[in-house]
Amino acid sequence: MKTKLALITFGIISVQCIFANSSTWEQWRGPNRNGIVEDQSFEWPKNLKGIEKVWSKSLAEGYSSPIITEDKVFTVETKDKTYEITRAFDRKTGKQLWETSWEGAMKVPFFARKNGSWVRSTPVYDNGTLYVGGIRDVLVALDAKTGKEKWKIDFVKTEKSTVPTFGFVSSPVILNNFLYIQAGAQVVKLRCSDGKKVWGAMKDDRAMSGSAFSSPIIAEVGGKNQLLTQTREEIAGLDLETGKVLWRYKVKAFRGMNILTPTVIGDSLFTSSYGGGSFLFTVSTNPKGLEVSKTWTNKTEGYMSSPISHNGYVYMHGRDKRFHCFEANSGKVMWSSEKKHSDYASLVAKGDSVLALKADGELLIFSLTPKEFKIIDTKKVSDQSTWAHLALCGDEIFVRELKGITKFNWK
Repeated sequence: MKTKLALITFGIISVQCIFANSSTWEQWRGPNRNGIVEDQSFEWPKNLKGIEKVWSKSLAEGYSSPIITEDKVFTVETKDKTYEITRAFDRKTGKQLWETSWEGAMKVPFFARKNGSWVRSTPVYDNGTLYVGGIRDVLVALDAKTGKEKWKIDFVKTEKSTVPTFGFVSSPVILNNFLYIQAGAQVVKLRCSDGKKVWGAMKDDRAMSGSAFSSPIIAEVGGKNQLLTQTREEIAGLDLETGKVLWRYKVKAFRGMNILTPTVIGDSLFTSSYGGGSFLFTVSTNPKGLEVSKTWTNKTEGYMSSPISHNGYVYMHGRDKRFHCFEANSGKVMWSSEKKHSDYASLVAKGDSVLALKADGELLIFSLTPKEFKIIDTKKVSDQSTWAHLALCGDEIFVRELKGITKFNWK
């Protein structure tokens, strides 16, 4: 582990309130892990004409979404097919504050290699610590102020599992000083303080067919707060304290390509898979505990883009490169965009609008309405590919390009 720290000497001035009104983006898909912005301090403009670049920094390749705290921006990259590097930048100026690196790289299978063999998991920030997933199934806890390593877990060694064929993809979630993640060919709960394993569940060490892609969430469904996770073959709810599987259901997918983060809609969960279709599962109680049933199936397939749920409808970018709107109760497709829109899009919603960052560097804003697919405006924000999830904090937009990160202001 190598750490470089840029030491900065400040005059005697008060800086406590610089970011007092700034929102943050400290985990996968934002504050509520669902791509929905609830911060009321900034109203989205009606178009994208006021987007202006503030600063930009060059990086090596990576698909991890940037993490934004009150005063810092964190990125992760794979360099020279050998190292993984985590960097911290000053949120206001873009000045690099520190960087930490470790050996960690691999080649993914040929059919996935066209999109690159570099780091994929998005870190999570909590209570002064940044938790970073490395592609060879390692998890590193870093002091967010200095970049110094607090602890590191090599799941291949500790769990005696195989290196995941597609790398460490799932992004961790934290609740009450415990971290939950799909790693070591299973779902695991760790203590944030020292990385010690509390429990493991749903182990599936089948190399090409094991080691999940989807990122877990924590939510109350069926009257019980639980860890909701999607493995390569199943969607399930786990007891947060014990890891006991409360319910589970098989999800059809080609080669286990269940990638989306489950979307909670009341007591139901929406998901969509490559080669399987779209599904709604409903969790209910019975005398023995919880049970799950499949409410509906639709042939429209998802791919990598996790959807937005809004007022009884689900909005998703699909495998066919089109945007789709489903009625959540019935699975009826209300509309599908006529035009195809790149291989991937990350979605962030506020009110009745969605910002979609497509993999081709184009940002678009469209209306959340089941009546029609209505694009309000578009803007090219990068000439590079943009597969990392969009991060949005108030009037600040952060775009992780293939070889860089750029901060924009939206006026």
